[in-house]
Amino acid sequence: MARVSADAQPRVLSTAAIIAVGTELLTPTRLDTNSLFITEQLNTIGIDVLAKAVVGDDRDELLRMFNAIRPRVDLVVFSGGLGPTEDDVTREAVAAALGRPLSEDQSITERLRARFAARGFTTAMPESNRRQAMVPAGATVVENHRGSAPGLWLEDGGQVVLLLPGPPRELRPMLTGLADGPLRARASGAVLLRRVMKIAGRIESQTDEELQPLYREWSQMDPSIGATILAQLGQIELHLFTRDRDAENGAARLDTAVARAIALLGEDVFSTDGHPLEQVVGDLLVERGLTIAVAESCTGGLITSRLTDIAGSSRYVQQAVVTYSNEAKTALLGVPAEMIAEHGAVSENVALAMADGIRSRAAVAVGLAVTGIAGPSGGTPQKPVGTVAVAAVTARATRSRVFRFSGEREQVKFQASQAALDMVRRMLIA
Repeated sequence: MARVSADAQPRVLSTAAIIAVGTELLTPTRLDTNSLFITEQLNTIGIDVLAKAVVGDDRDELLRMFNAIRPRVDLVVFSGGLGPTEDDVTREAVAAALGRPLSEDQSITERLRARFAARGFTTAMPESNRRQAMVPAGATVVENHRGSAPGLWLEDGGQVVLLLPGPPRELRPMLTGLADGPLRARASGAVLLRRVMKIAGRIESQTDEELQPLYREWSQMDPSIGATILAQLGQIELHLFTRDRDAENGAARLDTAVARAIALLGEDVFSTDGHPLEQVVGDLLVERGLTIAVAESCTGGLITSRLTDIAGSSRYVQQAVVTYSNEAKTALLGVPAEMIAEHGAVSENVALAMADGIRSRAAVAVGLAVTGIAGPSGGTPQKPVGTVAVAAVTARATRSRVFRFSGEREQVKFQASQAALDMVRRMLIA
């Protein structure tokens, strides 16, 4: 197994892989949030994460995954599997892969004993905790000020292997310190910069096709700008990224790229700073000194919930009602029963009447309404599941539209809320 000699030139760290360890992370009840934080920290100092993997508490599987992934990157970061129990096998797997014998670091053992004593335990430290003091030959111990398991920094052939504890409250300060210190010192010096554009009212393939000329233009820049397009529920995301040793220059180039994309896509772009649609709408209402009230049927309060998730939304959200039944639409919003009988509850006519009704009763600038069929039942050949009517009314304008959304009930509800908020946004910028 190759080792770093004393006079070897340290490898520049530009690429990384993350291996999250824990059988619980392979169940539907636990999410691997550590990888997101690790990626963010590494990207900040210019290290690209090329791969992520989740592996259970199995030494042989960890060994196979590590051996498969390590030839591809400069840095491998493990999270988890450093505890005191038999299923905490990260140390053993890494040591085996690197051909490094494990030995007990007495200074770690003493710190563990002192930690137990300081916390007032009536019994001595369990012998199983000595597993946490086992260190592969040549490893540098990384202090853990919030828990018992220290981190480990190993180098092999210029590659860095970093072992971090699994609990986020322990991992985060440890990694932040490393990112500010030794990892930054080994990084390329080229900062990785990103922009996220959010787009509504389009489909992914259409957007991607229109952006092709810009992709070619950006790829030929030096340094180049990369782009990734993602289809999300109710929106498209365009991620732009570049590396630059001069962060100010890189940011300026990304700003120019964003402006070029906006010129092409127009008002369909609703966010260039990552903000969600509900925040964009809220900011527009505040800027214009306007208030809003919402009447919801099939969305069941989801639009109002999204609007009020934004801090300070009491400045513009005045009132909301959920009028699920036809009778409620008539009693609370003044929608004529004859209109519902003639056009059906799911229609532009009824949505407009709901929006006008909530606007006049709440005495606000903007009335917004949604009525539809979220499913899984209730659809007809003329109005299948996913049919949603949306309307927005102000003193000067009205807008309405019938949408046909696909997906399960929750997906239909979210897409309806997204369409409703986007309708308001477009009215406000018109």
